[in-house]
Amino acid sequence: MTGTAWAVLLLGLWLWGRDGQVPGAVSGPSTGDVAAVGRSLGAELPPSRTPLESTPGAGTPRRVEIPSLGIEAPVVPRGLDASGAVDPPPYSAPDTVGWYGVGVRPGAEGAAILVGHVDTQTEPAVFYGLSSARTGEKVHVTRTDGKTAEFTIDDVQVVDRDRFDAKKVYGAHERSRAELRLITCGGTFDRTEQAYTANVVVSAYLTGVR
Repeated sequence: MTGTAWAVLLLGLWLWGRDGQVPGAVSGPSTGDVAAVGRSLGAELPPSRTPLESTPGAGTPRRVEIPSLGIEAPVVPRGLDASGAVDPPPYSAPDTVGWYGVGVRPGAEGAAILVGHVDTQTEPAVFYGLSSARTGEKVHVTRTDGKTAEFTIDDVQVVDRDRFDAKKVYGAHERSRAELRLITCGGTFDRTEQAYTANVVVSAYLTGVR
């Protein structure tokens, strides 16, 4: 994806559903989880918010596996929620991962984005153990083209919500490289704000396609 196209995507990611607010005026996105008590749990996005057509160059993701964490889950395309954040799957599917379906496909140049719940109001969810990921561990993404893209984790961060840098999280760390981001809620749950204080962001780069 060219620099201009990526800039447009970032702008759309932040402004879509934010009534014209500029990126610098809003806090970083969350994937929801128990932090989303204020909105309808499990609510789907309106059709106008989910034009799920993505960049060419690779098949769309079907499953994601992180063997070291025991994570193996189906992947479904998602759009943006009403606050402009990448919308995770509904709470009725806590073991499913969402892929930002208007963005990069896993294995194509740029950063493909996968989001999942850390928990629900009653139980751990698909990305509950994501913060335990370590550099060097593998992530496998099975695609609709019959191929599996292998990524190697090179960075694990817990990012405070008020320090969330959209360009850093959603952009590729190196030019002309295929990368992957896995994002969930992290930090602690603030009962006053009804929100988690941070996001867990795992970054990985493509090391093979078979």
